[in-house]
Amino acid sequence: MTLSGSVPHLRVTSCNNAPVNPDGDFVLYWMTASRRVSWNFSLDRAVDWARELQKPLLVLEALRCDYPWASDRLHAFVLEGMADNARALANSSADYYPYVERTQGEGKGLLASLSLHACVIITDDFPCFFIPAMTKAAAGKVAVLMEKVDGNGLLPLPLSEKAFLAAYHFRRFSQKHLLPLLNQQPKARPFAGLKRQTLRVIPQTVAERWPALSFDPKNPIRTFVNTLPIDHHVQPVKDRGGTGSARSAFGTFMESRLSSYKKDRSHPDLMAESGLSPYLHFGHISSHEVVKGILERQAWSPEQCSDQAKGQREGWWGMDGNAEAFLDQIITWRELGFQFCHKRPDYHVYESLPNWAIESLQHHAGDPRPFLYTLPEFEEALTHDSVWNAAQNQLLKEGRIHNYLRMLWGK
Repeated sequence: MTLSGSVPHLRVTSCNNAPVNPDGDFVLYWMTASRRVSWNFSLDRAVDWARELQKPLLVLEALRCDYPWASDRLHAFVLEGMADNARALANSSADYYPYVERTQGEGKGLLASLSLHACVIITDDFPCFFIPAMTKAAAGKVAVLMEKVDGNGLLPLPLSEKAFLAAYHFRRFSQKHLLPLLNQQPKARPFAGLKRQTLRVIPQTVAERWPALSFDPKNPIRTFVNTLPIDHHVQPVKDRGGTGSARSAFGTFMESRLSSYKKDRSHPDLMAESGLSPYLHFGHISSHEVVKGILERQAWSPEQCSDQAKGQREGWWGMDGNAEAFLDQIITWRELGFQFCHKRPDYHVYESLPNWAIESLQHHAGDPRPFLYTLPEFEEALTHDSVWNAAQNQLLKEGRIHNYLRMLWGK
């Protein structure tokens, strides 16, 4: 059984050879990376299946406790996004199943058990961290067809056959393909026209073994994380997670920072950056929504675009330089990374560096180093370099590093 649907074919990948079960109780969307309930191609695909099969839609958003660097800071941010999703789905055409592990490994078996009652499973296609391995392993254990959907950026991950090693080359590629893709957007209102159906009660054995999380105002999220088996030394920051906070940050950026973005974004003291990185990273806001907001604010039309796709950093969009500078960050630089991770499964190891970089590092491996520090000294910002210390202290206190300092920190 196949589905055409509203999501571009290039963004949909079958994860296994299992069949669709039209007699199942529900369509299951397993939310793992695109943790939002609008502007989400994965959710759109799940809605299409629910409409095609005339079945209820169940959204499973789970949070394990053994992912790398699990801490109060990361957990709280994700859980605040889950609370937003719970509110948004409360009166929607979908049912929401939030699950949080209380002990390591407690969630194992949940997805496979739900699959016994599902028609089809949709999940997010994310090219890095532990998600690809987790998705592959899960696809081999479920009883029905699993599809993964790419909603990472404006350019579908399979669009290019190679990994780009330089922003200039990727920019030229994107300029040749981007304009038609601007019309291929996930839906701002994904449930429009979808009739709400009463979901059959999740089997009692499933509900009892993996109880859904209840968002109780009497048990604040930032207190709840203290009870979980994660790193409690890394505390939450003042910024709260969730789509509501993400949209608030984006609105503030457009109203008070975008007008000076090009000039001020590289100066750490001026706070001209968007502040959207954590929300984009955890899937609380989509780059499609952000780009559309910029284009609408600029009253931009495709006729303004240059017909010369030469990889130029400025001038191709034919709009205000501040907006162009921001679009270059959220499209070129952000999606360059996604494309590389998608094409190079070894993206995280030394050998994935280009040859010139490896040769340079090897050439300088024996250079004298007047300062040598332990990892704890680096972590606690106890170096001779005030710029390094400032960047590291910002990471420790705010959970982020200013864009420009992050580049220096990486180098």
